[in-house]
Amino acid sequence: MARGDLAHWNFETVDISPYLKTGKNIIAAQVWNEGEWRPEAQITFRTGFILQGNTDKESAINTNNSWKCQQDNSYAPLRFNAKTYYVSGAGEIINMAASPKTWESEYYNDNNWQNAHQIFNGLPKTILGPYGTTNGWMLVPSAIPQLEMKDERLIKMVHLEGGITIPKDFPEKKSEFTIPAKSYVNIILDQTYLTNAYPNLIFRSGKDASISISYAESLFTKFPLKGNRNETKDKEFFGRTDSLISDGTDNQRFTALTYRTYRFVQIKIITQNEPLVIKDFYGTFTGYPFELKSSISANDKEINKILDIGWRTARLCATETYMDCPYYEQLQYIGDARIQALVSLYNSGDDRLVKNALNLMDFSRQPEGVTLSRHPSYTPQYIPTFSLWYIGMLYDYSLYGNDITFVKHKLSGTRQILEYFKNYQQTDGSLQNVPQWMFTDWVEYKDWNSGVGPMSANGTSAILDLQLLWAYQIAADLETKLGMPALASDYQRSIEQLKKTIREKYWDKDKKMFADREEKDLFSQHTNALAILTGMLSPSDATALAKQLLNNQNLAPASIYFKYYLHQALIKAGLGNDYLKWLDKWRENMEMGLTTWAEISEIDRARSDCHAWGSSPNIEFYRTILGIDSDGLGFSKIKIVPHLGQITNIGGTIPHPKGKVSVNYQLVDNQWKIEIELPKTITGTLIWKGKSIALKEGMNRFTP
Repeated sequence: MARGDLAHWNFETVDISPYLKTGKNIIAAQVWNEGEWRPEAQITFRTGFILQGNTDKESAINTNNSWKCQQDNSYAPLRFNAKTYYVSGAGEIINMAASPKTWESEYYNDNNWQNAHQIFNGLPKTILGPYGTTNGWMLVPSAIPQLEMKDERLIKMVHLEGGITIPKDFPEKKSEFTIPAKSYVNIILDQTYLTNAYPNLIFRSGKDASISISYAESLFTKFPLKGNRNETKDKEFFGRTDSLISDGTDNQRFTALTYRTYRFVQIKIITQNEPLVIKDFYGTFTGYPFELKSSISANDKEINKILDIGWRTARLCATETYMDCPYYEQLQYIGDARIQALVSLYNSGDDRLVKNALNLMDFSRQPEGVTLSRHPSYTPQYIPTFSLWYIGMLYDYSLYGNDITFVKHKLSGTRQILEYFKNYQQTDGSLQNVPQWMFTDWVEYKDWNSGVGPMSANGTSAILDLQLLWAYQIAADLETKLGMPALASDYQRSIEQLKKTIREKYWDKDKKMFADREEKDLFSQHTNALAILTGMLSPSDATALAKQLLNNQNLAPASIYFKYYLHQALIKAGLGNDYLKWLDKWRENMEMGLTTWAEISEIDRARSDCHAWGSSPNIEFYRTILGIDSDGLGFSKIKIVPHLGQITNIGGTIPHPKGKVSVNYQLVDNQWKIEIELPKTITGTLIWKGKSIALKEGMNRFTP
């Protein structure tokens, strides 16, 4: 069941016919509620289970008091003290002796099980109680497909202590080995890349042996420092743990209730009076079933390596929702999800998780008009700036998605968000003392506090004013094309007022930059990138400012996350041909042995090794280098503006709502050969060295 909230409790429809056989069949379900130990992203009400046939013909399997149930007392939570913000749930303690064996088998004797007790009838959201009342869960069909499940083996063992012999091909191949009685064994396995997977341990004998299985993204030189992720010697293991007690029988099996995120797995075993036999250990990968449909062909291995790491990062941060990180939080934040959504659209073309995210964010909107920063989340969190990024995410979908009606239905929400911010605008349009956490970026610089940029003494901020200006601009464009033109005109008046105010308050004529606050004492890449993106300068001045963003060392730097906006500004200012020169932070990640992008720029002490807000090259390699961009609602027209820099031979393909877009650029004997293939019924424009060339549907070939 996909995560949602109580007002949108997802149910799944499953065709069980392939699993039925002639004669007796058993339908069994394992239901759990982790209560106070649940992940932050899991909203909970009470324990319950409902199964219902789609028609009267299947009503024999409907849940009622003919079902039997039994509480499994073998489980207990094992809290993980991560020494940092961690809300992904507890580990499991399982006493195998107390666990019912083969309970899902048709031969299992359930005579001692109780008949199920009906709580109340299930209520679809569209059909509530007789007086419009609800029972706590309002059922809606899940909008996303079932998650992918695929077995994957760990690759190698990097540590062994305990004086036993383990087959050389373990764990890469299924191998059986024995831990003698009265022994202690410590094994560390390396997947060689980060993954989300259900751990599977199969073992026998070893009565009363204790087995702990721990999971870590990386090993630590000394917490919280990690060093090169490929180096394991003399490092500490620290991670979420599951703990088992063997009952001594054959064919004991442990599979976690939920997936674990790991590159490294530590297995510690203490045997008692009997030897324990490990029969197998492997993972079962899980994630949203994205299919990679984009590709780049280039004589540059680094490009494809960055794409591969970015795609892995994006996949691990996408299951039932987008997530900031799979190990520590599993929370769908709007700021992260905006970038994740574009990665999804450019690399797979699958928009279902994008729309699901926009829906959930829309559902989180509070009576004041602002959305929550993340949803679903058991604890509400307010980051009002993320509401502005929500407008941007909806705007992105209007350009690259395929459901314009969906966008139209969301416009009322963007209006409410902007109305919320009007409550904190002064007469000159500038925001003042907006409450809650006004997060911009993780930056370590003077007067940056917990991700919030410098504020003026009177509570104003250039960064916040510019982000509001940007939101008004894209909202005006949406209203002009899809909503209320009169409202767009109202937004335009706010835009002009804000531009005037921002110029008067924050422009430093000597430094020729925008300051972070009215005191004009601090400057950042963030403020000035947003100034370029909002059109605060002429083209020539924007180019000059962009060069300062690259060369001025006295600016608060953008992290790997906000570099998405920094790079967009540099490209808009005409420097896009240098895009590959801006990726040093990604190169540093690779040099440090990461297989996914770290959360922050300080890689050695990054809490999370997997944050998809760093996967922006998986957008810009296609949108900037290859130049493939939308030029109309729903990708109805295409604009191609390549930024090849020193590249002389490159091609690539991205998915499109009506097929695919392919480009190929080759410099042969000082003559460019260009091939561009568009889907049927789709036309566009190629901008080549300032010249516009019309593109027709199908294949286009040029030698400009």
